[in-house]
Amino acid sequence: MIPVQGFEGKKVAVLGLGRSGLATAQALEAGGAIPLLWDDSPEARANAEAMDFTPVDLGRDGVWDDVASLIVSPGIAHLYPTPNKIIANAMRAGVPVDNDIGLFFRSFASHEWDDFDTTPRVIAVTGSNGKSTTSALIHHCLEHVKRPSQLAGNIGRGVLDIDPAHDGEVIVLELSSYQTDLARALTPDIAVFTNLSMDHLDRHAGLGGYFAAKRRLFAEGGPDRAVIGVDEDEGLYLSNQLSEGPTDDRVIKISVERKLSGPGWYVFARKGFLSEYRKGRQVGSIDLRPIKGLPGSHNHQNACAAYAALRSLGLAPRVIEQGFMSFAGLPHRSQIVAEANGVTYVNDSKATNVDAAAKALQAFKNIRWIAGGIGKDGGLGDLLPHVGSVKKAYLIGHSARDFALELGDMPHEICETMNHAVASAKQDAQEGDTVLLAPAAASFDQYPNFEKRGEDFTNEVLDALE
Repeated sequence: MIPVQGFEGKKVAVLGLGRSGLATAQALEAGGAIPLLWDDSPEARANAEAMDFTPVDLGRDGVWDDVASLIVSPGIAHLYPTPNKIIANAMRAGVPVDNDIGLFFRSFASHEWDDFDTTPRVIAVTGSNGKSTTSALIHHCLEHVKRPSQLAGNIGRGVLDIDPAHDGEVIVLELSSYQTDLARALTPDIAVFTNLSMDHLDRHAGLGGYFAAKRRLFAEGGPDRAVIGVDEDEGLYLSNQLSEGPTDDRVIKISVERKLSGPGWYVFARKGFLSEYRKGRQVGSIDLRPIKGLPGSHNHQNACAAYAALRSLGLAPRVIEQGFMSFAGLPHRSQIVAEANGVTYVNDSKATNVDAAAKALQAFKNIRWIAGGIGKDGGLGDLLPHVGSVKKAYLIGHSARDFALELGDMPHEICETMNHAVASAKQDAQEGDTVLLAPAAASFDQYPNFEKRGEDFTNEVLDALE
């Protein structure tokens, strides 16, 4: 646990008592603060009571008179589409609003570091797609070289729930826009921006607000080094803002769409080969094609981002390659769950938006595509140019019929349930086919989250193959 600093003897309100909220309450208490906890859910309040906390109704009159700060869980809207009433009341009362990420960055360093030979470092990864795989890949490679490291944030443990740092340790954080948007402190040593696509637009009032939330990771604290994907205009703009000129190697540009050149520091992948260039010369390369845990150009982009971050820490290219080779991938992200009779079954339930699904569709051939759920704004329009490898679509969930209309003449079947979709895809599949779950939609019509959807797909596949 990271005890929160700066609130000794002060009351700090915590709104939202999920995993991060309860960890925040414990970390506040460990640092000497007096946490005031609240959640609209009676079940969540009961969980807090089981941990010996007494919930306090933050909606009552006069509650903000002596509160030093309000810490908000990431899933609670503070501005768009409508501010939560408790957050709005706190702001009117002049109470600073923060989240656990902000508390982490103000509390992570301690006096014990004075005796360390090597100062601990923080790598923070954000972006629309690939940030989980990139974060996990960085952490995996650090474990491969036996360097102390912890994985936290939007993946792994809550940021305040991790252990105090060891000498030379690296903390790898995956940070969503919900987390970067509100944090009052954002000071990573290395910050990574993978890419940007249309997602969470209601929460950020459009694409500009969404990008602004991501940009805060780089603008607020000024990382020592920034790894920026420049295949979208926003990434190119961000890299330009952070750089002092073409030779400024504090910014490492990455791409999977083109060869990057010039006197700066670049990492790019073309046709499955990763290349690193510095000062106009190639200094490293990796053949990514045989790495099973990193299929497709979207994972090659993740590999470029992780490679650049690891090189910033001083790891050699061959050492990074060895780490990549042993990386098995993450569940629900281009995860091969079975192979039978020449057919491969792939779980990419995390492909909850059109851009992520398009990248999954480009990673495989002869696809039996399972898609659907709660479709997002804009429909499938941007995905349709990438369905050339799809032999047939099997549509599930709330958006099944809407997706069917958009697919037009493409062979498709409205299956509604995962059980039906897997059974039909298995029956139709021929040797060399890939049955791919890449929903291009949220899961909440049938599942509590994308993980449960992916687990259901995996279970249905394994049952069907018995």
